[in-house]
Order: sequence, then structure tokens, then C-alpha cells
Amino acid sequence: MDILTGFLDGSAASVLAAVSRYAAPLLALWIVVRCVKSMLRGRYEPETWAYLYLPGEVMVPLRHWECIIGRARSSDACIEHPTIDRMHACLIRDADGAWTAYGLGKGETQVNGRTVPDGGLPIEDADVLTLGDVPARFVDLTEEERSSLLRYRRRPGRVARPVSTLLLLSVYQLLLTLQQLVYNHDAGFETALAFAAICGAGWFYFIVLRASGQRGFEVELLAFFLSTVGMSVAASSVPTAMLRQILFLAAGIVLFLVLGLWLRDLTRLKATRLPALIAALVLLAANLLLARVTYGAQNWVQLGGFTFQPSEFVKVLYIYAGAATLDRLFVNRNLLFYIAFSAVCVGALALMGDFGTGLVFFVTFLVISYMRSGSFATVLLAVTAAALGVMLVLTVKPYILARFQTWGHVWDDVYNTGFQQVRSMSAAAAGGLFGFGAGNGWFVDIVAADTDLVFGVVCEELGLITGLSCVASVVALACFVVKNAASGRSSYFVIAAAGAVSMMMMQLALNVFGAMDILPFTGVTFPFVSRGGSSLISCWMLIAFVKGSDVRANASFAVKRPDKFSGGAGVADDAADAPTYDPRPRRRAPYRRPGPQA
Repeated sequence: MDILTGFLDGSAASVLAAVSRYAAPLLALWIVVRCVKSMLRGRYEPETWAYLYLPGEVMVPLRHWECIIGRARSSDACIEHPTIDRMHACLIRDADGAWTAYGLGKGETQVNGRTVPDGGLPIEDADVLTLGDVPARFVDLTEEERSSLLRYRRRPGRVARPVSTLLLLSVYQLLLTLQQLVYNHDAGFETALAFAAICGAGWFYFIVLRASGQRGFEVELLAFFLSTVGMSVAASSVPTAMLRQILFLAAGIVLFLVLGLWLRDLTRLKATRLPALIAALVLLAANLLLARVTYGAQNWVQLGGFTFQPSEFVKVLYIYAGAATLDRLFVNRNLLFYIAFSAVCVGALALMGDFGTGLVFFVTFLVISYMRSGSFATVLLAVTAAALGVMLVLTVKPYILARFQTWGHVWDDVYNTGFQQVRSMSAAAAGGLFGFGAGNGWFVDIVAADTDLVFGVVCEELGLITGLSCVASVVALACFVVKNAASGRSSYFVIAAAGAVSMMMMQLALNVFGAMDILPFTGVTFPFVSRGGSSLISCWMLIAFVKGSDVRANASFAVKRPDKFSGGAGVADDAADAPTYDPRPRRRAPYRRPGPQA
């Protein structure tokens, strides 16, 4: 409150804080709705990277970096001909624009009359790709031609402007700062500086990337919104450590950008998957050997003046090493090595007593293994093995068994086994729709309230509307990944993004439902919102995979943009902007064998 005396008297500040209690939750909901609308309702056509010209002037577009060609309707390029298999061939483009042809079916695949071997064969512009008895001329589009195609697309559906959403987010951050300074007697300069830093970081990020031609900032805006709520939680619980929270946020944003740029080169990704796997195992070993036991789990390592959770960074490495490109999937569908790696990760987490994180890893494993193999039998086998593993863990870790026994019975012993969840539910109910105000709650003083039970803190101080807005933000990221999956440039981006949102969704479910006694209390964090540097940094890195799966024009910085023709992502508004490369005169339809002549 002292920091406001130079600007407002005490009564005026109190009135503004009281008004902001009702305005802030509505503003949070508005921010999320705007982002969700832009992410899920925007109409856009997939990118076109090349064409196959078939007999009869039929043109088949290739709209992925990895295109399956076959007779099946589910193929990326459907060519209906009796000599073509359901999945006949695959064309894969690398980061440098070079294409490689792979044969998949029993039918023969040739490039310029040369049979494609198991390891693939390079294919260049104007080469003839023969699929069964069907010859197709491969036409690789230049950057100028692709830019012209992008400019010719129809105008997308009405979507929210990111600068307006960012402005609303800045106002929301200002309201939370005001509430903290009025209601939280321990808040001071560090708290104000922390909110100013996250506001400045959002604007700096937007201005720099927008100046470079990037579009589509909804993923990052949701991450900034969730991080803002997390900043408020940190200010309520440990206001004297806000400078450290700023450093964690800055580290997360920087690593998010670094990982996003690193994802540009799929060849580099494939070459570094094994080192990433080894790094994950080293972190788990360090966790087992050096970590101290906290609340029954051995997951915190002391390093200088900081403590961190290695398992949080293992999440990123696990997805990095677990996702695979399409050529690897077709050349080698054996999942034994990945299953063994997953078993080691989950087993190590079980030994640490971190059952919740182990469950998050296991669900992510099921998603990635199914996407890599397409086999329900593999998933069923993994679930069966996991059930046996859970039974074993429950027998050797009594405190985990006690949590399962408490599930659904927290009100039977409100001063012992149900102490935390009962108070979490009471705080959430007391906050109502709009909450008591940031920094004005009592639940934050309960052990683990700002981490494992953070949903109760958010609902008590910021209201149920804000709590559900946070939940909706994570769900929206998952829906966004599902929407982009069919148009994904590479299977690596699709699998990695699906694994990342599966991990965040599982954490969300365990945190929220555990705090409300709907699921057993397992002690996992709420993505971006729970206080803790390791969790915040890993969440920012995870959304780099989500950003990499964005298929909108110039929306993913994981895709190299052309230097000269970067303006092609716009829409032609007048005759002066008409495209120079127009494929409209040619038919773009699945090739069908002509019937008998009359």
C-alpha cells in the first residue's frame, strides 16, 4: 500500500482495488475468449509446397513436408488407380527444400525410371515419379511461387487482433498489480517490478516478432496470461522472492525461442535425438543420487543458491526424443527402444516417489506410442503393464497408498489426511465467481497451496471465472494442436505437439481434480500457474512444440521464412497485388482412371 501513496490516497486505492475485483475476472475471460476464437475459428487454407502433374492435366497439391501418396482417401495425396496401393509412396521435404521419395506399398515406385530403394531416392523439380502404371511429373514450387499462392488465398475469417488482446492483457496485469499492492501488506516494489517485467516482456516479444513478419500470437498470449496468474500466486505466497520469479520467466521465454528456432531443421532434430535421450537419463540419475526428499518425493536438487526439479526438464527431453519423422516411422516401426526408454523414466520417477509426474509421463507415452505405431494393441499392452507397476508402487510406497485411501473421504478427517483438500475446496467456494482480490486470501498459507493446490488459491483470490479461464487456456492449446494435426507439415511436429499438450492436460487434470478431491491427490503442478522456476521454464519450452505445429502462414517461427518474398503471407486486396503464379486453370482433384470411350 505504501507504494501507492505517492499517486493515490488510501481510500481511492481501496475503491479502485474493489472495482478491479469484479473487472479483472471478466477481463481474463475476455482475453481467453479472444485467443480461442482466433485459434479455433480462423479460416485458412493449408500451405502448398509442390505439385504432382498427372495425365489428363490433373494437378495434385502436396501440402505437407511429409506427404503419403496412395489410393486411400486418408492419404495426403489421393490418386485413385488400380495399380496404386492404398499407401503407395511418400515424399518428404527437409529444411533445405530437398525432397526424397520412399516406397511404402507392394507396388513399384520409380523416379525417372529408377526403382526407389528402401532408403529413399532424391527427387527434384521436373522429375517423373512413376506410381504403379501412373506417371506423375513432380513440380517443386519456388519461394516466389509459394508466396504468390499464399497471397491469392481468400481473406481469413474475422479473428481478434493480437495487439488488442495484448493491450487487454496489460490492463489485466495492471489490475492485479493494484490489488496486490492494496490487499497484500507484504507486497512492495518487487511485486510491482515483477508485473511490469512480464508486461514489458510481452510487448517486447510481440514487437520484435511482428517486425520480423510473424503472425499468430495466440499461443504465446495464453502462455503470458497463465504466467501472469502464476505471478500473482507467487506475489501472494512469497512476495520477497519476486525478482527470482522474474528471472525464471525470462529464462523460460528465452529457452522457448531457442527451442523454437532449433526445431526448424528436422535433420538436426533426428541427429540429436539420441543425445537428448542420454541427457534425460543423466538428469534422472542425478535426481536419484543428489535430490532431497520433500513431502515424500525425492525430486529437488540443490545447486548453488537455487533448487530445481530435473524431472521438469526431462519432460521436454522426453518429447524431443520420443517424437519421430515419417521416414523413420516407415523405415523402422519398432517401438521397443522407445518403450524401454519410457519404462526407465517412469521407473525412476516411481523410485523417487513422484507418482504424479510418473503418471503424466505414462499418459504422454501412450499418446506418442499410438501416434507412432497406430496400434491399439501396443497401447493396451502398455496399460496392462502399467497396472501391474502401479500395484507394485503402492506396496512399496505407503504414503502414496494413503493418498488413494483418502480419495473421496477427505471430509472424514479434516484435520489430518484431508487437511489440504478440505481447505482447498473451502477456499475455492469462498472466493465465489470474482474472488476476494489478489493477495487477499488466507489459503495461500497452507503447505503446498501455491504449487499442488494452486487452483484453490486462484479461485479464492481471483474467482472461479479466472480459475476456469486458466483451465480453458490449456484446453484451447490442446484443441489447437488437434485442429492442426491433419495439416501438419511433419509428423515430428504433430507428435511432439500432441505429446506436449497431453502432458499439460494430464498435469491440469491431476492438479485441479486432485485439489477438488475428484481424483486422488498426486501432487503435480498447474502448467504456468503453480509457483516454481523449473515448472515455469519447462512449460514455456513445451509450448515451443505447440508453436511448431502451427500451420498458419508465417505463424510458426519453427519454419524458415523466405527472405525476399516474406510479404506473401498477406491477402491480395486490389489488382496491384494480384498473384504472379496462379494455378487456377488446372483441375486439382484426385486422379481417377478414365472409363471406356464411347
